[in-house]
Order: sequence, then C-alpha cells, then structure tokens
Amino acid sequence: MDPQLITSEWLSGVLGAPVTITAEKRIGDGLVGMNMRYALEVPEGSGLPSSIIAKLPSPDDTSRATGVALRNYEREVKFYEEIAPTVDIRAAKCWFSEWDEATGDFILLMEDLSPCEQGNQITGCSVELARRSVVELARLHGPRWGDSSLDDIEFLQRRTAADADQLTMLYGMFLPGFLGIFGKYLDTEGIALIERFAARIPEWIEGRDLPNTVTHGDYRLDNLMFASEQGGYPVATVDWQTPGQGPGSSDVSYFLGAGPLPDDRRAIERQLIGEYLAALEGYGVVQDEASFWRHYARDAFGGIIMSVVASQIVGVSDRSEAMFAAMATRHTIHALDLHSESLI
Repeated sequence: MDPQLITSEWLSGVLGAPVTITAEKRIGDGLVGMNMRYALEVPEGSGLPSSIIAKLPSPDDTSRATGVALRNYEREVKFYEEIAPTVDIRAAKCWFSEWDEATGDFILLMEDLSPCEQGNQITGCSVELARRSVVELARLHGPRWGDSSLDDIEFLQRRTAADADQLTMLYGMFLPGFLGIFGKYLDTEGIALIERFAARIPEWIEGRDLPNTVTHGDYRLDNLMFASEQGGYPVATVDWQTPGQGPGSSDVSYFLGAGPLPDDRRAIERQLIGEYLAALEGYGVVQDEASFWRHYARDAFGGIIMSVVASQIVGVSDRSEAMFAAMATRHTIHALDLHSESLI
C-alpha cells in the first residue's frame, strides 16, 4: 500500500472511529518492509492509541520483489491473524491487517512499542539483553512444541529433505556474490567452512529431529525492541515475515550466534540454554539438554545460510553491508567454536 493513501479518513474507516493524523515519520531501517509512525488525535474513551505503526512494502524495488516472491508480506499478515493469538511471546498488538493476493501488497497497523528501543545487530547486545531475548523464545516455542496441527498451516516455512536441492542451488548461486562482497571480512578458515558447507546442506537438513514448533525465522537484534530508560516492555518481537515450523534450537542458535559479541556468547551460551530449557518446562516441555545442545550447535549453520542468501536478495546500503558483515563473521565464528561441521 502506498503511504500516501494512509489518510485520516482511511484510518477512521479501518479503526472504526474518527481519528486525525497529526504527524507522520518513517522509522527503522527495514530491508524488506517499511515502517511509518503516525501520531493520532483520537476520541476520548475510544480505546484507540495516540500513535500507531503502519508496516508497508519496501519502497526499494529489489526488496519489494523479494518480499512478494518469498511470501514475506503474506506470511506476516497471516502470522498476526492466525498464529499470534496461540503463542505467548510479546508481539505488537495488531489493529488492522490486509494482504492482496493478486498484487502481493499489504498493510499492518500495529501497536507503537515506543519508548522501547530497537536492538542493533551491528553493535551487538549486552549479556542481560541476550538472556532476556533467549528466555523470551520459550514463550514462542513452548505453547506449540510438538504440535502436529502445524503441519496443516501451509504458509509456515519449513525445511525438509524435499527442499534440500532447492536450498543447495540457492546457496551455490549466491555464494560467489556473497564472497565477492563479504570475503574481506572473513578469514581463510571461515571462508573454507562456508564453501565446504555447500555440499552438506542435505545432510544438515536431514539430521534435524527435534520436535517442531512455531519459529520466528529471523530472531535477531534488529527485530527486537527493548525497554528504555523511559519505559516499555522488557522485550518485544517484531518483523514476523519468516514464521516457520521447525526446531526451537534454530531460533536460539541464530540469535546467540550473532546477538552478543563472540566473547560474551562463549561465556554465557551454556547457561542460557539451561535457562531457556527451564522456561520451556513451564509449558510441560521436558527436553534433554545434551540433545538440544547438539541441535543448537548444528544450527549455527542457519545463520550462515541467512548471511549468504539474504545478503544477495535485498537492497544494498552501507548499513545492510555492515549488518550482514557482522552476521557473517559472528555466525561463522559460532560454527567454528562449536565444531558444528563435525555434527552434520
């Protein structure tokens, strides 16, 4: 949807009360979507917020085409409509959602999470924010851990043996371009690992045997909002464009692989895995720690896949290069630290 079409009259219609837009501003650096904040004058007692976030397709042609082709826009709308009410993770309240199947266009009107502040994938996060983020994942994974009905939800992404050939093809196709840009950030050992993994993707996928649950698919700092000095939720999760059905270890490994800096991650990851598993027990989920750790270590390659593929299919900017450079280097170090290759 074109942001110029978001008028006071249009908002009044979809929100069911007369509202007036008093200010608007683009926020964040979304690579596939665009976020706008609207300050509103609302009727007293209406229960409507004084500001609201509109999420829209990216104005960048490449990123928009990616969002449509990969069904990111469709999936995010359907997540809020069908999945969000069934899990406990703190996501923004959705006031209105619409997706056009013919054009791929969409809009989400969501709760303004300010004064929360967005995490920063480039700089990394503190140990405390890492702990908060990992334990929060249990609130996503726990409610639907091992839920066989997820098989019936077509829009959820999943990696199965049947997808191995396609993923291998994509990885191989994008690898030269990735290394052409990001090879300068990696050492010889890291580049060699990334190259060797291309031939082992089918084995990597087939070796996953944890129970499936709902996964975020891109659970990283730029998609998390944290309480600031002015207040806000301890942590809230945004950007639900890649919801999936898979092992919870994939989200945990992806976050810890590139959220905290490597030295901090090495010091805390064992403890945080224990805290995450303890939080799962609140949902009646008892998971063997050794088995989970093995999957967590193997899933370090999930961050490498995201770095290689996603970096080549979104619009290019100085920030996107810095972000993918941080992700690529940290995820590769993670896989090397945990000897993930030996676990495939």
